Amino acid sequence: MSRVIEKRRDILALMRRSTLENGHFTVQEIAEGSALPRSTVQDWVNRLLDEGCIVQKEERRGRHPAVYAVASALPASACRRIFTTVDGDRVECYHECLSSGCAAFCAYHHGRAGGALVHVQRDGTLLRECGTLTEHEVEIGLAPRPAVGVVGIRREGDEIVQRIRCTGGPAYSLTDQMAEAEGVCSVVTRKVEGGIVEGEVRTRALVLVGIGVDDTDSAEGGATFALALALLQHLSTLDGVIPIGHRVAMLKPDLPERTAGNSCSYIELAADQAACPGIAERARRFVAAEALSPEWGIALRHGFCPLPELRAFGARARAEVVTVEEAREVAARNGVQVCGGRGVIGALAAVALRGLPNRILLDPFAPVNRAP
Repeated sequence: MSRVIEKRRDILALMRRSTLENGHFTVQEIAEGSALPRSTVQDWVNRLLDEGCIVQKEERRGRHPAVYAVASALPASACRRIFTTVDGDRVECYHECLSSGCAAFCAYHHGRAGGALVHVQRDGTLLRECGTLTEHEVEIGLAPRPAVGVVGIRREGDEIVQRIRCTGGPAYSLTDQMAEAEGVCSVVTRKVEGGIVEGEVRTRALVLVGIGVDDTDSAEGGATFALALALLQHLSTLDGVIPIGHRVAMLKPDLPERTAGNSCSYIELAADQAACPGIAERARRFVAAEALSPEWGIALRHGFCPLPELRAFGARARAEVVTVEEAREVAARNGVQVCGGRGVIGALAAVALRGLPNRILLDPFAPVNRAP
């Protein structure tokens, strides 16, 4: 089902672009743009005509092909990507929107609703929501009630199902737009009493992969943040991998070995279980080839549930001198893969500090709660 939705999304995007640029499109133009057989495109045209997504502007006349146009110039979806990662009974839901305003709206109302969510955070247009596999009823409606909330999250095989209840604009998003977002397998909705809409949004149960990077630059040049960003882009080309983001954390600022301010980087990806084994080796090869320092280090962790010993190590790396041997021992006890030289200290610290707000990550003197 997810492949059909993705194909429908891609073909509609081509049709929409052609309509906006030229005012219309033909079967041949879409076939050339999508590299699909004309017969397959014609089947999609017939289907989308029946659904009312496109209209026929001109019938075929002799050598002149039939001409079509998308029925509306509104964006197919304000929702760019919706995907989820799982660690035990905890779930992190990611929703990337075209608009920071819409993302702020959802963050506000989801946070007020609570329900199955325990934490809501917005980073620009990316909404991060942490919840548990549970059901929790929430009253949705007009102000002062929240307009939308996640009332339940459950796992079915390799899929995560979010049960969402909403009204107004969020109901339009649920019924008309979410199914078009990358990462969504299906959306099923129904109307309930009082104008409330309830729906189930299915996404794949992915693994969160966090990678810390440090000591990749030298006195002559380079920057760890730049290499980490390049690594994120590099790994994003793998099948079954979705990039999430990049963070910078400051460590103990007065270490004599530092090249500048002593910062480390952390990147996150969501990956299919089948893609996970190849990520670590791909990351190692990339950093080894691109780092300007022989002391480069990386640390890789699957999952996101809090680990107190790991967080305590991150706090120590900001306040004390720790050794490579200590870093390797902590990593081994907490299921974190490390590779490289002295940089494994900062790389592990970057993984350990995951989840802290930027105001703490960027202030090396800010206290860190050692028990997350």
